[in-house]
Amino acid sequence: MLTGNKGEWSEIYAFFKILAEGKLYPGDANLNKIAGFFYPVISVLKNELSKEKTFSLSGTDIIISDGKSPLIRIPVTQFASHALSLLANIKSSSSSFSVASTETFLKSLGLYTLKANSSTKADIVIQIHDSRTNFQPILGFSIKSKLGSPSTLLNASTATNLNFKIKGISLSTSEVNVINSINTSSKIRDRVQTIYKKGASLEFVDTDNKTFYNNLVLIDSLLPIIVSEALIAYYKDHIVTLSALCTYLTNTNPVGFDQSLKHKFYEHKLKRFLSEVALGMMPNTTWTGEYDGTEGYIVIKEDGEVVCYHIINRNLFEDYLLANTRIDTPSSARHGYGLIYNTNGDNFLKLNFQIRFI
Repeated sequence: MLTGNKGEWSEIYAFFKILAEGKLYPGDANLNKIAGFFYPVISVLKNELSKEKTFSLSGTDIIISDGKSPLIRIPVTQFASHALSLLANIKSSSSSFSVASTETFLKSLGLYTLKANSSTKADIVIQIHDSRTNFQPILGFSIKSKLGSPSTLLNASTATNLNFKIKGISLSTSEVNVINSINTSSKIRDRVQTIYKKGASLEFVDTDNKTFYNNLVLIDSLLPIIVSEALIAYYKDHIVTLSALCTYLTNTNPVGFDQSLKHKFYEHKLKRFLSEVALGMMPNTTWTGEYDGTEGYIVIKEDGEVVCYHIINRNLFEDYLLANTRIDTPSSARHGYGLIYNTNGDNFLKLNFQIRFI
């Protein structure tokens, strides 16, 4: 019996839904379909037990082949009906669950697993027709479902620790002990706010992980400073969403850009950061800027509608990322941050973050 969580079953739902509709709809920043614009779907490729199956649309049928010859022909209506029943099961279930009717249908298609093959970075691979270029590219997507808990864009680890020097005043040992002993439900934020209430401030020094720092610099040489200022604003001023942080940075202009001609420096740089993370940049792995397998997102909305974002429409993709992400506070015990420490007579504070979808 196949068992999976909402996210895993959502991958199957997206597979059914896309084949049933035969179209991929680009979305705007608010997850709305862009009126009058879609990509006709030619086929969906599935890697099952190291063998690739192609599900091609042909009129009212889906033709399943193994790359050599057609294996089976299934009416599109069956994909549509199974998409509807699976959606109802996903909405009504919690934790891990099984769907017997869906599993039976999958087996009839020659599919026996929920997750994409581990050797395949994309959750789903789709060949579309792009009427603007008359090309038929094969595109890899990561699937993000809003039917379950919000997923993360950037996962926290010790690699995402940033170090700040406490400037302005010299905190006594007793003051440091009092701040470090704050143990509220929002203890990291409360510690940062206490530091500022005492007249001190935080100044970015470096990251714990040099790879993460260099990855940021590769994307944009000023990105380490911009990310650090966003992180301070998150903890000090409780500015949570990336769009609100972008507005804050634009207004305060901590880098000192010449904004007299209305250049959107912070918006551009934050969008590029988010898109590079979405397309594969990981803090602890050297990033080359080359995309490998996943080049966009398919988002399943709460009502079951599906929209897509891809770097072939980079502006739409980046608008979506900026409008639909927030900073989150990861476990301080697990990642080793949040306590003032002293090095060579100076006080420092380590902060961490992760980015989650709204």
